[in-house]
Amino acid sequence: MEGWQTQVRTASAAAVASTCRLTVLLPTYNEELAIEAVLDEIVAALSGESIRYEILVVDDASTDATAALAERYAADCWQCRVRVIRCPENRGAGAARKVGIRAAQGELVAMLDADGTYPAECIPELLKHFPAYDQVNGARTSEQGTLPWLRVPAKWFIRKLACYLTGQSIPDLNTGLKAFKREAMLPWLWVVPDGFSCVTTMTLAFLTNGYAVKYVPIPYRTRIGRSKFHPVKDTAAYLSTVLRMVLYFRPLKVFLPLSALVIALGVLMSIASFAVTGSMQESNIVVLTAGFMTCMLGLLAEVIVAHHRR
Repeated sequence: MEGWQTQVRTASAAAVASTCRLTVLLPTYNEELAIEAVLDEIVAALSGESIRYEILVVDDASTDATAALAERYAADCWQCRVRVIRCPENRGAGAARKVGIRAAQGELVAMLDADGTYPAECIPELLKHFPAYDQVNGARTSEQGTLPWLRVPAKWFIRKLACYLTGQSIPDLNTGLKAFKREAMLPWLWVVPDGFSCVTTMTLAFLTNGYAVKYVPIPYRTRIGRSKFHPVKDTAAYLSTVLRMVLYFRPLKVFLPLSALVIALGVLMSIASFAVTGSMQESNIVVLTAGFMTCMLGLLAEVIVAHHRR
């Protein structure tokens, strides 16, 4: 009986390797309390689906038993192929995701956190929207993270800023549950940071480059284990990611309003100077010049971005 089960597992793994359409990517770091339950949930969620899939666990140099538990699960799982990649050193959630996307064998990649916050049962709902969309995100309907008094207003402000800069409606900018076409993501891995703001970058890379992006409402649960969110450092990284991505792909959205503001200030200063002294002051000319130079920088950046896209 045991030999027969081994043959089934081997045959199943070989079939997935040759015809895999979906890779479920699970980046992990010190998630020994949740990893097995999350893997069970993924298998249960996809057991009734016709799509062939694999699960890829990328362990970001955990210091607990996360990787060992994942490898034990991989050895015992016969329903699908489960692979475990151990990173030699801890580099961050974004680095683990980039390793996983490059190593994925599926045409589609579904990604979720290994802390039990995102329900794996929502993955089939995301998959329904392919191939019409290039990326489908799970938009959380509640906030269950730590320090909600800081996270909620900070996320709201940064999300509104991202909506303005991208010209798109974004119900959830940094959701960790997303599915996307692997080939569409590969050219933009160079902009994905190694840290927590990686999922935000993945969303913005698609939104600012004309890809079709959809959001599906999903529930959100309290995480299993201890949060790794740093309130000051990660919020600052989150904000800088939005600005950096727009400067990469939509620079005029930043430079044009800034230029208009500086020029308007220069005009007001000039009017005030004429009213008081009857002439313009050197400081007025400096401010006006700075405004026009800012506009020129924005136009130059836009030309560089357009040339890069070609």
